[in-house]
Amino acid sequence: MTNLHLAVTMGDPAGIGPEIIVKACQKLRARIEAGDLKLLIIGSGAALRRAMADLDADTDISEVTTANAVWPHLSFLQADVEGDPISPGHLSAEGGRFAFKAVEQGVRLAQASRVSGIVTAPLNKEALNKAGYHYPGHTEMLAELTGARGSVMMLAHGNMRVSHVSTHVALEDVPKRLTPDRLRYVIDLTNKALRDLGVAAPRIAVAALNPHAGEGGLFGRQDIEVSEPIIAKAVADGLNVFGPIPGDTVFVKLRAGQFDAVVAMYHDQGHIPVKLLGFEVDPATGHWRELSGVNITLGLPIIRTSVDHGTAFDIAGRGIANERSMVEAIDYAVRLAANPKSL
Repeated sequence: MTNLHLAVTMGDPAGIGPEIIVKACQKLRARIEAGDLKLLIIGSGAALRRAMADLDADTDISEVTTANAVWPHLSFLQADVEGDPISPGHLSAEGGRFAFKAVEQGVRLAQASRVSGIVTAPLNKEALNKAGYHYPGHTEMLAELTGARGSVMMLAHGNMRVSHVSTHVALEDVPKRLTPDRLRYVIDLTNKALRDLGVAAPRIAVAALNPHAGEGGLFGRQDIEVSEPIIAKAVADGLNVFGPIPGDTVFVKLRAGQFDAVVAMYHDQGHIPVKLLGFEVDPATGHWRELSGVNITLGLPIIRTSVDHGTAFDIAGRGIANERSMVEAIDYAVRLAANPKSL
């Protein structure tokens, strides 16, 4: 177990980030007080105080600066100077600015080895762009901030672990993103991440891009001309890689435990099965009762995990957001930080 803190970035202060962070700290209080878990929250102090008041939280969170040689086990770092008031549920450039500044601070601290990794609450992409930070999302932002040559999004819920060849791109651009180099890169990072998580001999399935894996070329040749040779080369190199397996069956096989992870070709192909299982709905009301799942960024020189949901502006400030995904993201970061190898 690392002795360093984990940085927990607030995301957009107008979303549910402040609330789920406070609730997670309350749930994890025993571990924090015992010193088994050390958290540094980074974001808007005004939003944090509001969330604590709304939840009537008695958690002791000490405000610190980067100059402090030692931080308490649970502490808060102001990401930037407070500007215009940020109201829960209201999209604004100010919310996007704070979301970026919190991540930027977290990355700097991780690069300086002041924290062992970062756990991110959700940001809003429109607010981020309004603030002048033109990124499709956290993953791309982190790649640029850390100077990584590339990154890979992995979603995890229970035994459902799914990496993605492409994410925030139009569907018409997906086939162009499936290149031999990119596919092998995703396979290798997925294999390494699974080993870092304790899977001794990872079994990785590659989902087909086209229906029926192209049906012998009738529905496209990418699976035949790109995926099959790369899979064969990975197998020759000693990896346990299977496929391409049609997308309508590969996730059933993953859930059944036949594989340890799936490499998905695009955003919705990989996100839908994980979120379908991770989001528990109350049949009586139609509302979500549980939000389970973690987003892990592979290929960075630092550890980064995240909740697997958005800012939920529609319920922000109402005290009803579920913190389960945040707790799981913190737990995943702890597991990865305990491994001396970085992702």
